[in-house]
Amino acid sequence: MRIQKHIPNIFTLSNLSCGMLAIFLAFQSQLVLAGLFIMIGLFFDFFDGMLARIFKVSGELGKQLDSLADLITFGVAPSIIVFQLIYKIETGDFLMQTNETKNIFLHLSPFVAFLIPIFSALRLAKFNIDTNQSSSFVGVPTPANALFFIFFPLILEYQESSLMANCINNLYFLIITTIIMSLLMVADIKLFSFKIKSLAWKENKVQYIFILITGLLLWLFHFVAIPIIILLYPVISLIKKQDEIQS
Repeated sequence: MRIQKHIPNIFTLSNLSCGMLAIFLAFQSQLVLAGLFIMIGLFFDFFDGMLARIFKVSGELGKQLDSLADLITFGVAPSIIVFQLIYKIETGDFLMQTNETKNIFLHLSPFVAFLIPIFSALRLAKFNIDTNQSSSFVGVPTPANALFFIFFPLILEYQESSLMANCINNLYFLIITTIIMSLLMVADIKLFSFKIKSLAWKENKVQYIFILITGLLLWLFHFVAIPIIILLYPVISLIKKQDEIQS
């Protein structure tokens, strides 16, 4: 086989490697670095599909390998970050920084983070068998869900005085957002596509409004804007669907 046919899978395996490194770093309490490797994994995940189309490589191997890599990088890795954040609130320290690891059995709340890989697996399995998701997504994609959570450590590190930082340090906020985002991954919500076929305002009104809101939020709130933007995506999609039904 030509070497080009292997390049997409090499990128997919690079994505998987980033996910494993992120898990290791998360267990070492290096949550910002763990998030960075998840973002690098997102880069590889974006380009493996693009390269597969460029080199005209298709087949079940690449498809299944991509889902398995995504489950690790965008499912398991962010769940360990959330686990550590909740555990820190419960015990006042990170899991790998205390000798009293037996305390984990006294507090079950950190294990709510395991909902992330569980629902990520369901979402990826549904995506693999649903042909309707070729042009648009149904439910929040696993990379977007991962981005929502990996910016929490960045907010705590660089925007400690923000309202969002206070929320992240709240046990109930972490539990509720974990449950909501996990359910949104498998929710029957058709998200609008970012593909713009023309520059006409009427045909792309929702996309243009979302881009403008995104730019404004990033300018005003920096890291805090990312989780807000990701939550706005399904909300605006629902509003768009209701408008289409009414019209």
